[in-house]
Amino acid sequence: MDFSLSPGAADFRDEVRAFLDAHLTDEIIATMHRTGTFNDKGFNGALADSGLLAGAVPGYGDRDPIELYVLFNELEKAGAPYDGLAVTMLVAGVINAVGTDFQREHVLAKLLTGRFNCCLGYSEPDHGSDVAAITTRAVRDGDQWVINGQKMWTTMAHESDWVILLTRTDPDVPKHKGLTMFLVPMDTPGIEVQPVPTMATERTNATFYDEARIGDEWRLGEVNGGWSVMGVALAFERGVMGGTNPAVPLLRHVRAWAGGAPSPDGGLMIDDPLLRERIARTAIANQVSQLLTLRAAWIAATGGLPGLEGSMAKLYATDRYQQAVGWFQQMAGADGLLDFDTDGAAADGWIDYDARHSPVTTIYGGTTEINRNNVAERHLGLPRAR
Repeated sequence: MDFSLSPGAADFRDEVRAFLDAHLTDEIIATMHRTGTFNDKGFNGALADSGLLAGAVPGYGDRDPIELYVLFNELEKAGAPYDGLAVTMLVAGVINAVGTDFQREHVLAKLLTGRFNCCLGYSEPDHGSDVAAITTRAVRDGDQWVINGQKMWTTMAHESDWVILLTRTDPDVPKHKGLTMFLVPMDTPGIEVQPVPTMATERTNATFYDEARIGDEWRLGEVNGGWSVMGVALAFERGVMGGTNPAVPLLRHVRAWAGGAPSPDGGLMIDDPLLRERIARTAIANQVSQLLTLRAAWIAATGGLPGLEGSMAKLYATDRYQQAVGWFQQMAGADGLLDFDTDGAAADGWIDYDARHSPVTTIYGGTTEINRNNVAERHLGLPRAR
């Protein structure tokens, strides 16, 4: 494949960068970290108003689909609050791929304004990464479905207008075959959202469904076809929708800190040969992560579903991210353990933030273990782990 951007995609990247220069403020970034909500509807709406959002929906419109990669790559590198937007555009892509005319008219059109959000309702407290073992039930009652159960890690549920919800509709068939996906309005009676703080400062949520009733028009895909719908969503989530360049802002913060921080050996930390080597290694890893992500984006742009390639990109990027932040925290010493609100924190607390954030990146979009199994079985031809 050709890793260079097309002229149209390169122009789009310039537009995104100009937008970030004009609209991404220190206040937006500070609010994101203070509240733990990595979403800003005003910022998202401005993106849409600037004409930059529609090109981020896989398969939508006549714009170059590689813009999906370009947009989230630039948002991630800038440290923008893109998590809620990424999930929303992911769901928009699923609706565009398998949704009904009703769902495109009543949901997709609103998502493209940037002022509405979706969240993902897959995982459950008792099943972790074994998503196929979920027990949240959807039982048909005439032209409605009655939903009971609970979900964990429903990040952005408190901001969202809809949840893409995986449910069990047939308990008597193999677990992968008895699942159905729904697009559930979050204002449906019987839905409760409870906050769950994380070590990485992001807020996630537990959601509860108690006799929540929705019409069949909210079913996404075929009855008992939810596993294939989730496969479409995961193919977009792993690698293409951001999450593979988190060490880029880290490197920028470390470089700025090292340029002014005194070294125990005299001079400045930027003159330390070991730190310089680790900065260089991290920069190389960031470039490799970008190329792996671009490969996944290219496959998506040419009509494929880059589930395997996305797993590879995510595995490499999150592993290198953890390695880099470990290096820099070690070299910063005790100051690298101090957070944003503490005087003397290395890199104004960003090293501590990344140390707490990096383990979380190995979980969302499929855990490292699940992604390794994906690569082992589908690429290396190894037998199933279980």
